[in-house]
Amino acid sequence: MPAVLCTTLLAGSMGGCASGGQTAQQSSETGAAEAYGTDTLDTSADNGDVKIKIRAEANNFDVLAKMGESFQQQYAGQANFEFEFIEQSDANTKNDVLTNVHDTADIFFLADDQLSALVAGGAVSAIPNQEEVKKANLEGAVAAASINDTLYAYPMSADNGYFLYYNKAYFTEEDVQTLDRILDVAAANGKKFSMEWDSGWYLYSFFGNTGLEFGINDDGVTNHCNWNTTEGDITGVDVVNAMTAIAQHPGFLNETDAEFPSKAKDGTVIAAVSGVWNAVEIQETWGDDYAAVKLPTFTCGGQQIQMASFVGYKMVGVNSYSEHLGWAYKFADWITNEQNQNLRFEERGQGPSNINAAASEAVAENPAIQAVLAQSEFGVLQRVGNNYWTPCMNFGLEIADGNPSNATPQELVDTLVEGITASTVN
Repeated sequence: MPAVLCTTLLAGSMGGCASGGQTAQQSSETGAAEAYGTDTLDTSADNGDVKIKIRAEANNFDVLAKMGESFQQQYAGQANFEFEFIEQSDANTKNDVLTNVHDTADIFFLADDQLSALVAGGAVSAIPNQEEVKKANLEGAVAAASINDTLYAYPMSADNGYFLYYNKAYFTEEDVQTLDRILDVAAANGKKFSMEWDSGWYLYSFFGNTGLEFGINDDGVTNHCNWNTTEGDITGVDVVNAMTAIAQHPGFLNETDAEFPSKAKDGTVIAAVSGVWNAVEIQETWGDDYAAVKLPTFTCGGQQIQMASFVGYKMVGVNSYSEHLGWAYKFADWITNEQNQNLRFEERGQGPSNINAAASEAVAENPAIQAVLAQSEFGVLQRVGNNYWTPCMNFGLEIADGNPSNATPQELVDTLVEGITASTVN
């Protein structure tokens, strides 16, 4: 069960007379189909006790509480607000929400690749203030939050990718150009380079720029993949051999993204692949030695191959069946506006999707934001079918653990591709 923190941020007075507009509280029968329209933002008939449940990662609770406080000030006297924060990984939003769309949070955070499933499942509907939000945000972020040019979520950040963090006390700028050198420096100092290998998100780094092909099929559910090919300049076996050499290097550590900050703090890890969500904590740990750049190259098939990445955007969805739908839309709009995207950048280091916020001098000078932008040249939008994740997790762990099954490299990559391309139709 997810952890739940409940805090009443406002116990304001009851609002005045309703203006006779449409109530924000829609029935479940009309919520999914009719949420689109500016009338949905009319909350005049919903001026009593308003409880808004928010699914988010725990490290965002503090900044969300501040946003809730400013929201209460903005709408003081219009309702009695209470905010409940439910801990949930953004990566699990789709599954958690669709398990019971009628009994989940009012607001949730998601990556762009989950949007289509949430729309198809009736969990989110077109947002009311389409043009206003489109004009305020970067074109790529708007496109990622849209289906057929219609916005279904509020753009929040334009930095959902990964790159290399490193400690300048150990590495030069030249050192971090290649993974070979990073591993050697780490081992020579009794330290580690860390990366999460039981995640298809990070695993893509080793296949993406090799000339091997992968993508989602037109059905939007299944995948095509030739990562096990035996032809071409780089083959699937070449990638397996490259990863095996990395896994066996004394400077390598396979660990989850969530463990990286603590390992950096205790001195174990001096370089790692991660994203902007760890920027504030890593900068606090390494101080003046903190640095971030694009991913390095790695040795594969006798060549230096630039590591690839998935890139994307994060956004805020509103449950179509929220009991207080109008207020839920208003709060989602509030926590993604220019003011609060600036606040999120200042406190969490997350790159804004808001045009004005993204153009600030502070963003331009932020190493993590600039690193993810530099890496985006070598990345692709994450568009994958359902069967991608588990085979990648098993494949990455098998190699990281030293191939306990004793499978040949070709057998390992054949099993990976068989799982990725499996049909989901019974």
